[in-house]
Formats: sequence, structure tokens, C-alpha cells
Amino acid sequence: MTKTIRVVARVIALPEKVEALKALLLELIEPTRQESGCIKYELLQNQSDPTDFTFVEEWTSNDALEAHLVSTHIKAAEAKLEGLVATKPDIRRYYLLA
Repeated sequence: MTKTIRVVARVIALPEKVEALKALLLELIEPTRQESGCIKYELLQNQSDPTDFTFVEEWTSNDALEAHLVSTHIKAAEAKLEGLVATKPDIRRYYLLA
């Protein structure tokens, strides 16, 4: 059985750029969900800290995830992050154990 890849990607907005970053991140959802290998792609916003956004993702393989990371819409979004984020996005990959 092939293990799927789970991703938790955290992006922190500058306090005055929350709405601009939210709009940019929301634009990624539909094109990403249509990518080959995408099982789940959800965007969350922290209830107690609105600057804190987290993507929860599931991919069929590392190859599918790598293709996502170099996709046109991801590259375009990365180019717009400067001036919107407080730190570099924290992207972590996981395997489901149980």
C-alpha cells in the first residue's frame, strides 16, 4: 500500500496585511484541488490569531506534491508573498501512522 503524503503549511501574515494574504491564499484552493494527485487541500485561519493561516493537505505521492510546488499558481503566489508575510512559510511533510 502506498502511503499518502500529508502536509501542514503555516503562513503568518503581517498584522496589517491579513486580508491581502487571505485573498491570495484563497486563490490557490480551486486550481490546487484540480491538480493530479491532490486528495485534500484545506485552508484554516486561527480563531485566536487571525494572522495565522494553515493549509492542511493530502497528496497521493511526493511526486504529486513536488509538481504542485512548481505549478504556475504556486509560483505566482510565492512571488507576491513579500510584504505580506511575517516569516517564510513553514511547510512540513508527514506520513499518517494510525
